This record gives sequence, C-alpha cells and structure tokens, in this order.
Amino acid sequence: MLLVSAFGNFKLGFFSPASSTTTERYLGIWHDTAPDTLGWYFRPFLPRYQTDEPIWIANRNTPILDQSGVLTIDSIDGNLKILHNGGNPIAVSSVEGASNNTSATLLQSGNLVLREMDTDGTIKRVLWQSFDYPTDTLLPGMKLGINLQTGHQWFLQSWLDYSSPAQGSFTLGIEPNATNQLIIRWRRETIYWTSGLLLNGNFNFSRSWNLSFSYTSNEQEKYFEYSLNEGVTSSVFLRIDPEGALSDSRGSFAPCTYGGCWNQLPRPICRKGTGPENFQSKVGLISEHGFKFKESDNMSSTDCRANCFYNCSCIAFATGTSEYTDKQAYCEIWSEGTEFTEIASNNSREIFILAIKEEKWWRSLTIAIGVVLGIPLLCYLCYVTWRKLKAKDNVSLLPTYGKRKSPEKDQSISHELKIFDFQTIAAAANNFSTTNKLGEGGFGPVYKGKLADEQEVAIKRLSRSSGQGIVEFKNEVRLIAKLQHTNLVRLLGCSLHGEERLLVYEFMPNKSLDFFLFNSGRKNVLNWEKRFIIIEGISQGLLYLHKYSRLRVIHRDLKASNILLDDKMNPKISDFGMARIFEVNESEANTKRIVGTYGYMSPEYAMSGIVSIKTDVFSFGVLVLEIVSGQKNHTRHHPDRPLNLIGYAWQLLSDGKGLELIDPSLEQPCSANEVMRCIHVGLLCVQDQAMDRPTMPEVVCMLQNETMPLPPPKQPAFFINANADDQVPEVPDNEVAKFSTNDVTMTTMEAR
Repeated sequence: MLLVSAFGNFKLGFFSPASSTTTERYLGIWHDTAPDTLGWYFRPFLPRYQTDEPIWIANRNTPILDQSGVLTIDSIDGNLKILHNGGNPIAVSSVEGASNNTSATLLQSGNLVLREMDTDGTIKRVLWQSFDYPTDTLLPGMKLGINLQTGHQWFLQSWLDYSSPAQGSFTLGIEPNATNQLIIRWRRETIYWTSGLLLNGNFNFSRSWNLSFSYTSNEQEKYFEYSLNEGVTSSVFLRIDPEGALSDSRGSFAPCTYGGCWNQLPRPICRKGTGPENFQSKVGLISEHGFKFKESDNMSSTDCRANCFYNCSCIAFATGTSEYTDKQAYCEIWSEGTEFTEIASNNSREIFILAIKEEKWWRSLTIAIGVVLGIPLLCYLCYVTWRKLKAKDNVSLLPTYGKRKSPEKDQSISHELKIFDFQTIAAAANNFSTTNKLGEGGFGPVYKGKLADEQEVAIKRLSRSSGQGIVEFKNEVRLIAKLQHTNLVRLLGCSLHGEERLLVYEFMPNKSLDFFLFNSGRKNVLNWEKRFIIIEGISQGLLYLHKYSRLRVIHRDLKASNILLDDKMNPKISDFGMARIFEVNESEANTKRIVGTYGYMSPEYAMSGIVSIKTDVFSFGVLVLEIVSGQKNHTRHHPDRPLNLIGYAWQLLSDGKGLELIDPSLEQPCSANEVMRCIHVGLLCVQDQAMDRPTMPEVVCMLQNETMPLPPPKQPAFFINANADDQVPEVPDNEVAKFSTNDVTMTTMEAR
C-alpha cells in the first residue's frame, strides 16, 4: 500500500535501494512524475540516481530487515510510528503533547504533514512535517538554515554510499558566520566547498538550473529556500550525493563539486599526476594487515579513499562492514612495501590500489640528465645562500649579538631576556658533560648548569644534529619571552654561536611529570592532593595561553614529559618550539606542518591538519587520565583487543566503574568525587568531535566547581587496530609531518 499525494506526483511507501544487495527496507517518499524534457539527456551520465529514488527517508539509520513494515498513527500519543516484526516500533515523529486525534497527509509539494484535528474534522494545527527533517534532497519550499529560537538546523546529509541511505560524510547547510552562503562540510569539520554570495536570486553554480534562491534572516530564523522559475516542472530538486557533489535531479552538477569536490583540496606533491579517481579495484590476497580506523567513525568508501590519497605512504585501501559492531563501515589502508597477489580464492577480498601514472621514457631520461648536470651547481648555490641566510638569521634574531653590540644592550633585549655568549654557557654546563645531562628534550639534550652568580639553570642545546631548526628556535624565544605565568616555565636567556643554538631556562629540581608518574618506584611521591594540584596548574597554564596572554597560543605538544615540576611540585608547561600563535578572533586553522606526539594528538589535527584551541584540550584530557591512572595512554587495557587508556576509561565510566581507573599506588583516603570529576572532565576533553570538547575556561570551571553538573561524555577518539603491533609507516624526511622525539614518543601506534 502507498500513500499518494493529491495529484499523484509523490508517493510514500517502503522500498529497498536499487543497488543494495541486502533485505533492508526503508520508509520513504519519492517523485513519481516522468523527468522533464531536458532530464532524459543527463540520465546516461548519472546512472546512480533515478527520478524514482527517494527524496526523503524516515528511518535512514534504522532499517527494518523484512517485509513486515507498517506505518501507523499511535492511538495513544498520535505520533507516526513504524511497526515491524524485528523489534520495538520506530518513531517517525516525536511530538510531545500531541492528542490522539491526528491525521497524516502527503501534500503535492512532497511534504508529509502530521496534523491535529478538531472534532468537526477541521485542521487545528500542524504538529510535525518531513520538510523540517530533510535527508539528502532539497525540494521547493524546504529550508536550509537554523531556527534561532529552538536551535533546530535544516541541512542535507548525503547517503553513506549509493546502496546505503544511512547518514554519510557530507552535509550541505548555511555558513552561520557569514552572509548569504551555502557550505559543504566533510565529516562535520573540513570545509569542502562554499557557494559564494547570493546575487539576484542565484549563486554562480546554479545560474543554469532555472531556479531562484532567496535568503531570510530575522530574530526567529535564518534560512535559504528556492523556487522554480516559470516553465520548469516540479521534478527538479537538489541533491548532495555520497561523494559530496551537489546536483539537480536532471544530473547537472555544481561546476566546482563534480567528483566530490576533489579539486577544492590541494593535492600533495607526492601525488603529482595522480588523482583519487586512479584507484583501481582488484580482487586478491594482501600480505599483511593494514591500519584500520576505528569503526565508530563509520567511514564511507569516499572517506577511506580520501584518507589514503592524502597519506603519501598509502598505496591501497579497502572498505567493508563489520560483523561485530552493528554492521558499521570500516576503513583499512596499507602502506608501501605491502605485497598484493591478484587471485580468486575463498580468502580473496576487494582492494582498491592506487595506480601511479608512468611517465614517458624520454621525459624520465631528460629529467635524469638535468639532475646529474645540475646537482653540483645547485649544491654550490645552496651552500652560498645558506651561509648568507645564516648570518642574516643570527642578526635578525639577536640584533645585539656580536662585536658591534653596545654595553647598554649587552645584558638584555626585552622582557629581561639575556643574551649569553657560548663560553659562559659551556662553562656553566661543565662543557656539556654527561654528568650534567638532565635528559632529552623534544629537539635535543638538556643540561643542568650553574652561572657565575651561583644561579642554577637548565640549558637546552639545539645543535646541528637536533631536529629543531631556526624556525622552531625563533618561535620558542619569541613566544616564551612574552609569556609570564606561574604555570609556564620561564626563559632566562639564549645564545647563538655558529651551529649552536642554546636556550637557558629556570631550573626545575624535580624534573618532569613523567619521571615520577610512569615509574613504579617513584610514583608514590605523587599522592592524590599533589596530582590534583598538578591538574589544576596545567589547566591554569593553558587557560592563560588560550585566553589571557597577549598572544593567543596553541601549544600543540602537551604531554607528561613537557610538564616540569618545581621544588614544591608545582607544574610548569615547557617546550614551546611547536607552538602556534593565533589572532584573537581566529578559532582554527589548517596546517601542512603536523607536529606532536602520537597518543596526545587530536584526530582532526593528526588526520586533517586542523589546529585549534581544542587541539590542546584533547592533549590535556589525555594527560588528566594519565595522571589519575598513573599509566601511559598507549598501554593496553583489554585482553582481546588493543584498547588504550582513553577507551578503557570511557568503558569503565560507561559501566559505572570509573573508580577502577585510579592508580593502585595511591593511598586511601582520597576524594572519590574529586577523582570521578577529573575522569569525567578528562573524557569530555577527548571526545571525537572538536566541537563537543569544552574550552579551557569551561574546564577550569568544571574542576573548581564541585556542584556544577557535567554532561555525559560522548565516545572518545580512539582507534581499534586490527593488528596493534604493526608499526606506523615511517614518514620520509621530505614530508611535512614531524613528531617530537623523546622518551615517551612511540614509534609504534597503539590503539587510541
């Protein structure tokens, strides 16, 4: 049975996707009018979408598994529900306070409306309508925008793939901070495409579509909608497909989004001459397990392809559906060196392998000859240029350094930052002897020293062999010289001498947090009172960096080894070589230079290069859980699968066993409420989506206010790897990724 609109142009009923191989069925609305005279021309170019495919789906994420589906109006609350043999009724509408005298009508606009009726059969009010809950298709009269009074948003969300209507990776909505623009986002974070401004009822991409857009903005709502120009039939509607392309029902694509907006993202240099379309499907056997992203991400094939293409070491990917996690989609990628055998067998699987375009032999020969002849000359030019830049860098960084500096400027540049000569530093550190060595920092060794005035200092030596370049050195000097806070390590001075770059800090007698926290013989020094003081101190330091300093600073490498402890065990955040300065009104940025430490990096930063204050919030959350438990994040916490500390903490809290996370070395009594609040706040900070994580002002308030109610944390960002012992593919030296190297940085990626 079907529910048909007045003129028969729309129908409501149960269906299975045409390209699906499962028995899953959905309740949907589809257009039942033949395409207009222009539409038939495009159909050969758009085989995946037909005019009789649904324009709205009621249960896109909860399909029924047999033929038993029935749409009914509940006799008690008057809401629309789907009854089936497979389990509980599926709610289509959820209107509170509805009466049992309701009626559902499919209008000729394609809108399914639930109305409350008077006793005489007249319409009393509209309770619910499908136009308020669009799926992947926009019809004339639908809105894209936001209800400012209720916060409800109207947006389109693509299918997961062409055979599954489940919510996919691409959304089309309005840009809330701009005027008259539409925006497509990938996985709710990455901006794929913007429409530009609305001019004279049209966007640039829609001028050939015979549509007229309008924009409404008032105190109640902001939204776009469109109407059809005169002479255009009602079969024309807009759709966002699983690859992120925006098209009308006749197959006309928005010019800048064909093929999923791939052209909007800059291609890596390593993919020159190759595009995402160059993955070839092959069936066979692969030599080893790949890296598997967490199944809760529910990645589509488009997501998996993108993650592989923009990872220079990736050569192949595969997607599928997990049998263990409610049929969620998974993504697995393989790096260079993996062997693939194309063969049909019971164990064979479909793998998408990137086909690298081969250059003409004569082109390769020409390049080879040019390289051989040009290398000597290039090396000489590089050496001369390097020498000049080196001298210029030394002068620009330290204008008072050298023989021409005046006595008045010999001791200080600004903010009491002293310039030391190399001989003074070497003497203070006993010529950098091993007995004075405190440990290895992110970019080189750190030594204990004593100046001529008996002041004890810590000296960070950044020589030619260290990973830190002049960029990081300048960054650290420029930043720390301007930052003054009790929970930030204080920079006393610096020195440049040839290839030597040295930073002089105040001396921290109790070394770093990891020295105590992860050592079974020393961790008992950290009772709960001290641990909570350390947590609060770190939060205050981050609050200063994010909000109250003259520069808005994102640290980007917050971890236990970068938290130093003074003589009273108060924490001080150190190592600002990787920090980034933001403008006051700047909330996030993209970077090609990804730096940090595995286990502490947020997923959007590690995978997409998106850096924001929430990057530090994620690292802080990991650090809080480590302080409570006394264990590193990459430690395994599950006998059957590589569940890391974050996942273990979330599982314990979900099971009501949060206190089991406490470090066994902590002596009782300690405040159970305080511990649970720290675990709760830590899990809020490591939530998968950056927008769900609190800001540091909110974190500080949560930690200090014991009566403040805390929202339940969503599933955190941690990976479930098919083979946790697989090593992370090495990043070539010429790649943009750089990770700090110290005693807690892992070369093996453990599950997050």
